[in-house]
Formats: sequence, structure tokens, C-alpha cells
Amino acid sequence: MAGRIPELTRVLVVRRCPAEAKPVYHDAVLETRPLQQLKQGEVLVKMGAVSFNHRDLWIRLGQYPGINFGSAFGADGAGTVVASADSNDALLNKRVFLTPMRGWESKPDAPEIEGGFGILGGGHNPPLGTFSEYVVVERNQVIRSPDHLDDVQVSAWPLGGLTAWRAAIVNAEASKDQNILITGIGGGVALLAMQLCLAKGANVYVTSGSEEKIRKAIALGAKGGVNYTLKDWVSHLVALLAKNSGKSAKIDAVIDSGGGDIMTRVNSILKQGGKVVVYGMTANPQIKFTMREVLKNQRLIGSTMGSLKDLADATVFMSEHRIVPVVSHVLEGLEAAEEGFELMKRGDQFGKIVVRINYKANAKL
Repeated sequence: MAGRIPELTRVLVVRRCPAEAKPVYHDAVLETRPLQQLKQGEVLVKMGAVSFNHRDLWIRLGQYPGINFGSAFGADGAGTVVASADSNDALLNKRVFLTPMRGWESKPDAPEIEGGFGILGGGHNPPLGTFSEYVVVERNQVIRSPDHLDDVQVSAWPLGGLTAWRAAIVNAEASKDQNILITGIGGGVALLAMQLCLAKGANVYVTSGSEEKIRKAIALGAKGGVNYTLKDWVSHLVALLAKNSGKSAKIDAVIDSGGGDIMTRVNSILKQGGKVVVYGMTANPQIKFTMREVLKNQRLIGSTMGSLKDLADATVFMSEHRIVPVVSHVLEGLEAAEEGFELMKRGDQFGKIVVRINYKANAKL
């Protein structure tokens, strides 16, 4: 055994709310738990920072399938390997982040085993979450953190970065000089998709219900943006495209998280053979697809997270291009997590909400 293992760790866990509670809002409870001894192939990560995803809020609202009460919240987290079952482990004292999923290694199209895919935090597969001072994890399920980022920035990367890479680079195939539309800018995935597309040399356009978020996206490199609350937002986008690329300019691909009428709204500005890649459906869980899209050979592609290979490829690209994930808020200590949930409820963040782990009241060695 290499490295000393603390006896205890503090963990933020999901606890069932009273049956009579209306509406349902499960509890997030900070508990102190014993740390298990490391088994062969495992390492202990001292977490430096963890970040929220919408699924953490959906779990509390009872809107996420397969909730495992008593398990830790969190799919995203970064820190340092402080102990290993292998005394000669090259990962010792190295900065890493945890892979946010299990069950998809490298198959190009979908997970290897149907029904075998799972995400960290609040569930059974795996029964593991990042919202903890220390996490015991398989050593082949951590990836070295890029040197240009600190733990706060790295913690904003894994789940969102993987989802964005799969949607924007693998499925939309964004490339130099293409016109890419990203809807709902401000969320972690949408922002990372924008940063990846910009690094590829694409022209990125965005939508948002907030003029401020559009301005921030333009400051980060977007060519322009339109407010989707306007009935004629598509015509505003047509004007932006004409201004920047000429009257005949079209969108090559759309990266969308809303669903609903996205196909029929963008039909006229999406090129023949263009793609709409959907990684979420926050507006409507159905998408209308008509004969107009068929006749234009336009494609609708579903995209959910990605494989371990995708994440490794994405991290190399992110490191090479020195991409820095956008962080909206940094909270101090797991005891401040409730504030993070409230921020998620409001939905006015631009980037990820991160908790920096505080060790002032640390578990004894």
C-alpha cells in the first residue's frame, strides 16, 4: 500500500424526503463515513474540486431514474491521487479527474452492452459519486489533468466536455470554416461545444433567452447570437449569416439541447444534408420531423455523452488547444452545496457551478 489513507471522509449524499413532501425535493445531507481499504487496481483521490450537472438537481426533484438513496452526488470531480494499492503506482501524487461514466469503452456508435451504461452520482451504476473529500476509484477510471488547468477548471470538464465532444466533433463533425449553430448558450455543455468548435476553426452562432449570455458568448469568440424568445429569431440569424458569410450562407450543423420544434425552425437555414445533433430535450421531449427535412437529406442525430476513448481524445484536444472551461460560480466547501442547487434552480449561470473542497475540518489520519 502506497500513501496513507484517512479513516474518514465527508460525503454529500442523497436522502429520501418525507413521503408527504409536495413537491418532491429529496435531501442533500453532508455525512461523515469511513473510507474502505484499497483493493488491487484502486487508488484514493483527494478531491480538489467538484462541479454540478443538471442531473444532480433532477435527482433531488425525483425526476431522474434509478435514484440510489444514500449514495453520493456528483459525476464531475478533480483532485490528486494520494494513495494506491500499488506501492509503485505512477499515478501517485499526480493530478487527475474521474471519468464520469461506466459501460462505454470505445465502440464508435453506442455502448458495448445495451443497458450497461451508467453515470456517476446518485445511482447504482456505479454506486459512486464525486461530492466527497476523498474518493476510492478504479485507477483505470481516472485521467491525468491537463497542466494548463487548476482543479476548479478541470472539474468543469468531464461530463460536459465528453457530451460536447461527442455532439460537436464526433456527430456534427464540426470543422474549419463551417457555420455551426449552438442553442441555449450558457450551460456547461453548450459552452464547451462552442469552445471545441472554435478550436476547430468553425464559425459559431448561438441562441439564448438572455442578451447578456449572447454578449458573453460573442466575447468568447462566437460570430453572433439571437434571442430565441423572439418569434422571428431565425430571420435574425439569416441576417447575421448574410453579413458574415454572404447571402447564400447556410448553417452546416446545429447542436441542440432543447428538442421540440428545432428541426422545423431551422429547416430553411440548414444546408442540404445538414445535421441537427440533439443531446438534450429541455423544451420538449419530442422533435417534429417532416417530409421537408427528408427531401433536403437533413439528418437528426441523438447524442448521449460518449465513450472512454471519446473522453481521452477530447482531453488531448482540449489540452493541445489550451481550452479553459467556463466557470460561473465557485463555492467554498461541501457545506456550501445547497447554494449550488439554488443556483441551478435559477438557471442564470454562464458556465459551470463548482465547489472547491475545503479541508479545514478534515478527517483524521
